[in-house]
Amino acid sequence: MTILSAAIISKFYALLWPLARITAALMTVPILSIEAANVRVRLTLSLALTWLVFPMFEWPSIDPLSARGLFTLFNEIAIGVIIGMVLQVITGALVVAGQSISSSMGLSIANLIDPNFGSVPVIAQFLLIMGTLIFMGIGGHVILISIIFDSFRMLPVGESLIGLNAIKNLISWSSMIFLGSLMIALPVLATLLLINIGLGVVTRAAPSLNIFSVGFPATIFAGILLLYISLGSAGNRIQWLWLQGFSRVREILGAG
Repeated sequence: MTILSAAIISKFYALLWPLARITAALMTVPILSIEAANVRVRLTLSLALTWLVFPMFEWPSIDPLSARGLFTLFNEIAIGVIIGMVLQVITGALVVAGQSISSSMGLSIANLIDPNFGSVPVIAQFLLIMGTLIFMGIGGHVILISIIFDSFRMLPVGESLIGLNAIKNLISWSSMIFLGSLMIALPVLATLLLINIGLGVVTRAAPSLNIFSVGFPATIFAGILLLYISLGSAGNRIQWLWLQGFSRVREILGAG
């Protein structure tokens, strides 16, 4: 009976390390971090993935209550959080792009409550839904699972630690929030700027014209039309952002 209990405890200690990394990753990735996927769903999926990856590698048996065990546990959680945070940068870019377009159109007051980002403009919510569909369409969920599995080969449990290079790489990648949002919103913003300049010229030429009664509907209509026309290019840019995010995750894990 004592031998059986010791074997169970040893298996539990070995199972704890992949479970910590996978759970941390699934808690922070953009798709599964939404409120619709509650904690029970994410924990169930984490247990299922841990059960699949467990026979694929050799796991160290470390006491999680020891100093080495606590340090290893923190390292596994940090690796999972970094995987999720790299992809969260892309959703941040979509929100910033939607906010910029909404402000130029005059729809900044039309907001929706998003469980993850709080009050966001309707255009930002539209881009988030579009980004989620593109993520699923390119097989992002499959790529994400493969990256998590490969992370145990690139950063073995108990042997490799996440270093300062990974943190620096994550910080430099965070600039993609602004670059990605500019790539998505630039066609609409540039055209709306020209429309606003034209309305300003009309106002100077005819001061008696009520610019608010003419310009406000014109910018909203033009913004919606431009957004519809640029959906194809915006979708390609969002897809490129997701692929760059996956590449950056592999680069960070490879650098350690």
